[in-house]
Amino acid sequence: MRVLRYCFVMAGLLGLFVLFSCDQNKQRKRHPKISKEALLQVNRSLVNKDKIVIETYLEVRNQKMTRTQTGLWYHLDEPQNPQKVQKDQVVTLNYEIQLLDSTICYSSRISGPKTFKVGQGGVESGLEEGILLMGLGDKAQFMMPPHLAHGLIGDSEKIPARSILYYEVEVIDVKESVDE
Repeated sequence: MRVLRYCFVMAGLLGLFVLFSCDQNKQRKRHPKISKEALLQVNRSLVNKDKIVIETYLEVRNQKMTRTQTGLWYHLDEPQNPQKVQKDQVVTLNYEIQLLDSTICYSSRISGPKTFKVGQGGVESGLEEGILLMGLGDKAQFMMPPHLAHGLIGDSEKIPARSILYYEVEVIDVKESVDE
C-alpha cells in the first residue's frame, strides 16, 4: 500500500514537473505564480508527510528528539564541550547513516571518519545544521527528512529516493580552517 501511494506521489510530481517545464509555444505567456504555488503546495505536502513519519517512528521507539525550524530532528548525548563548532571550522566525525528500517547505508567503521569544512557545502544541509549544535567530543542522533539529506533522488548508490535518514554522529576533531 505504501509503495502504491509512493508511486502515485512520484507520478504526480513528475507530471507537475513536465507540465510546468514544457513550453511548446514560445509566444504563450507563462504564469509563474501558478507553477510556483503548485510546486510549493506539493513540497509542503511532502514535508508534512515526512514530519508525521518521523514523529511516528520516534513515538513507537520511545525516543525523544527536538525539531529545528528547518525540520531537522536531533538529540545530543550529554554534551561534553560547551564550545560549539563554528562555521568555517574543519570537523572530523565518526558516523553511521541508516534508513528507517535500520539498514546501514554508510559508516565510518567501514570508510573511516569524515572530515569537512562547515558551511562550505559538500555534505547534507541537515548534517551541517546538526554539527553546529555540537562541540568536540559530543555525540548526537539526527533524523533528517529528504529535503535536508539526499532529496528526491537519493544518492544513486545506497540511499533510495526520498529517504528519511537516521544519523549517529560523534565529533572527534575540530580545527580552525587554514585558508590558502
